[in-house]
Amino acid sequence: MNVGEVRIAEDSDFALLKVLLTRGDGWTQEYSSGKTQVWTRQAENSSFRMIRLKTVFPDVPADTLYDVLHDPVFRKTWDKHMLSSCELGVLNPNNDLSYYALHCPAPLKNRDFVLQRSWLQTPQEYYIINHSVFHKDFPHKKGFVRGLSHLTGFLITPLDKGCSLGYVAHSDPGGQLPVWVTNKLSTILAPKMVKKLHKACINYNSWKNLHNPHHKPWLYPEQISSKRIVVSDCVKPVSVTSGDSTPDEDESTLSENDLSAQLDMISGE
Repeated sequence: MNVGEVRIAEDSDFALLKVLLTRGDGWTQEYSSGKTQVWTRQAENSSFRMIRLKTVFPDVPADTLYDVLHDPVFRKTWDKHMLSSCELGVLNPNNDLSYYALHCPAPLKNRDFVLQRSWLQTPQEYYIINHSVFHKDFPHKKGFVRGLSHLTGFLITPLDKGCSLGYVAHSDPGGQLPVWVTNKLSTILAPKMVKKLHKACINYNSWKNLHNPHHKPWLYPEQISSKRIVVSDCVKPVSVTSGDSTPDEDESTLSENDLSAQLDMISGE
């Protein structure tokens, strides 16, 4: 789906994620450690490279990983980058809209996104995809640079022991960051995300048993209480353009030395 497009996801939207994860053309390997590998490739009509990650969690059932990626309350316990999030409403039981704000390490500015998320379960696989949309009630906020997700997706496949995870992301962080910073940061943060996600999966069931254990609206549509999204409300606010930033959020003056030093610190954490 295109940025700004609000509709029920179709089989072809999920199939695109699988194509990106299975085809080898155009991908360059950037990272390999244990069961985790990361590749990047040039994306059409964008300076920002697409990232692909594959890994295996031999001690995590597929349905647990699926629950962890969905559960918004549990996410607050393991996603240290999340500043805030909220659900705007639903299109149907498998498509919703949400707002997500994340902390970025200094000297980078914090980012936020308005996203449509779509998910699909088949007997063989679990899919979750998202892309950026607009909503009249969520214009640009002071203190944040509005980012764009062209496509972010997770594909979970059950194995005899545990599961495999495929992840694809193509995002524009907005603002005026040098392209090389975003491309480098993506290859650093993706493996770190996997480690945090695996740890979260190990802890999830014991946590969930104490926190409304039967409430999983992503599995049980009858539990959904969110309002229905009005598609006509999903328009770009007049004052907002892609990648808007105010003078306070302008990063164009950051020096390459400052940025390189910060990237080195992140990669060494």
